[in-house]
Amino acid sequence: MSEVNQCSKLNENYRKHLNQPKFYVKYKGVMLPKYFSKFGDKIEKMDIKTSDIWVCSFPRSGTTWTQEMVWCIVNDVNLEAAKEILPKRFPFLEISSICNDKETMSMYPGIEIPDYILNSVDYVINLQSPRLIKTHLPFKMLPIKLQQNTTGAKIVYVIRNPKDLCISYYHFSRAGGLTATFDEYIDRFLYANGPYKPYWDHMLGYLNQSHNPNILLLRYEDMLKDLKTVIYKTAKFLGKNMKENQVEKLVDHLSFRNMKENRFVNYDMLLEERKKCNIADTDASLIRCGKLNQWKEVMSLESIEKFEKWEKENLNRIGLSQYNDV
Repeated sequence: MSEVNQCSKLNENYRKHLNQPKFYVKYKGVMLPKYFSKFGDKIEKMDIKTSDIWVCSFPRSGTTWTQEMVWCIVNDVNLEAAKEILPKRFPFLEISSICNDKETMSMYPGIEIPDYILNSVDYVINLQSPRLIKTHLPFKMLPIKLQQNTTGAKIVYVIRNPKDLCISYYHFSRAGGLTATFDEYIDRFLYANGPYKPYWDHMLGYLNQSHNPNILLLRYEDMLKDLKTVIYKTAKFLGKNMKENQVEKLVDHLSFRNMKENRFVNYDMLLEERKKCNIADTDASLIRCGKLNQWKEVMSLESIEKFEKWEKENLNRIGLSQYNDV
């Protein structure tokens, strides 16, 4: 098949996927890809190692940034070793449930889909220690042994103001072919079923474990305001003593400019293939802005009112008065 025809077929498949209402279905009360049922039991029964480190989050909460920070702390800020694509050295546990259609995935022209995507659960299980693992699963769907807190494995959970998260998710979805307007997307974000929802229940599952000494809660906003302090805090949690020069080196490595330009973490290779096939906008970027309170600049008053009503209802339900109380 010619590259033009490959692109045409890929474009068609993406549009179908994007508009397929049942691609995400409820699995144990959580919206997950319909293929997740193939992997759920295996994940639930996974053995957990004492040296495991998990980065958990709701999508678009600063996960990639947190992953790179954790990886560098664990590996003594070895930036030469970090010149390997992030999903390989810090794999996404359930990505196979999203990309389980080999035929569709193989349509990426010239790209061989690796095991850490097509067989992600087995890839994680077989990783050598220390295993660094990313997941967007809620706490109640993590491996049972990890939930039981009997192994000493570590969890870093990162949260983000839901208004800014929504903006980030909108641009992420545009990179995947979404054609809805921002206001249309806000309604979808607030009121429609979608991946890993309900959002507030996802957050609450981890907040309820804040007493657990093996769980560290980080805020995206704190990383933006004072990254150095967050690095020291995370290193202490992971049992790593970092020298001042290492921390300074890592702060620079994790700067928005360097993260955006770092092809080992910014997923530009994948985006370039999508752009070739006219799926993603030509200006799409998965590391896009890195600003605090973007919502104040881009949301309409009507959208802000909708959002704040939704926030108030859900914060009251989980016993908080505002997001900053987290």
